[in-house]
Amino acid sequence: MLRELCELHGVSGDESRVRAFLQSKIPKSGVEVSSDVYGNLIVTARTMKSPRVMLAAHMDEVGLMISGITKEGLLKFKAIGMGPNVLMAKRVLVGKEQIVGVIGHAPIHLTKRKEREKIPEIDSLFIDIGAPSKERAAEMVQVGDYAVFDTQYKENGDTLQGKAFDNRIGCYVLLQLLLDTDLPVCYAFTVQEEVGLRGARIAAHRVKPDVAIAVDTTSSGEWPEDRDLPQYPVMGAGPTITIVDRSVICDRGVVSLFRETAEEEGIPYQLKRPMIGGTDAGPMHLAGIGVRAAVISVAARYIHSPMAFASKEDIRRTVQLIRGGIERIMKEGKQWV
Repeated sequence: MLRELCELHGVSGDESRVRAFLQSKIPKSGVEVSSDVYGNLIVTARTMKSPRVMLAAHMDEVGLMISGITKEGLLKFKAIGMGPNVLMAKRVLVGKEQIVGVIGHAPIHLTKRKEREKIPEIDSLFIDIGAPSKERAAEMVQVGDYAVFDTQYKENGDTLQGKAFDNRIGCYVLLQLLLDTDLPVCYAFTVQEEVGLRGARIAAHRVKPDVAIAVDTTSSGEWPEDRDLPQYPVMGAGPTITIVDRSVICDRGVVSLFRETAEEEGIPYQLKRPMIGGTDAGPMHLAGIGVRAAVISVAARYIHSPMAFASKEDIRRTVQLIRGGIERIMKEGKQWV
């Protein structure tokens, strides 16, 4: 199922294919399924009780939106969730017809020496779909169409590679919990996380949880650095527990609970470097009168780029950790309300 999830196209604001796939996998009994006008998919166990626990994973991926067509038939675009440093010469699929294109820039021999030393700005890039004119390109693509990276999902032993790991991995984790356990919780598959953590805000106001857990991916730290800093989290070393990031200071009690659960069950885990990134936990912890929130992530290399790497074992252990932590929250009961 992870392959199918990752190969679906679902840039922020265009998550319908991902939502339809998830809906097709949801059990026919034991849950209530609903959605909202924004596109969030909410799956609530009929056994849900106090404390009310909400697990959230966002369906959207980074990508591009077509913003104009030049007289030469080239497509101008805006990047959603990415910088220009990962875009040059990448193959993409544009629009509903999945038209093949390549991200281009002025040829190096026509570029001034000083400009060659800089990363090009987004405005100087374009997508070439081979159209000979603006009129022909406009027959194939419209302004507002999305483009995604043309990346194949592959497995090599424990290593996975593909696009949209952020955050189809989180969706996969929730789906595994939904299919293989009878946890009395709410599963929220949210929209538009990459453009401002938007869907989770609406979902949390609707669900009114006592405890909310964002299940996401996070950047691994294997790249070399000049400074003498620990390189964590890393791929293959277990689930990543966030203490604080730019969107939330995680509830200390929930963080401790998951750390203790990992240690009791022999699950290796990591801590995320503080103040990096943000997740759906940001808006969820501010819903209503306030919500205890935490973040459990899978470390992946090169998220927000055309291709990422992740570990199958990390994903399995993340499912195990979340299941164990929620079972403990349910057993302890009232102290989490």
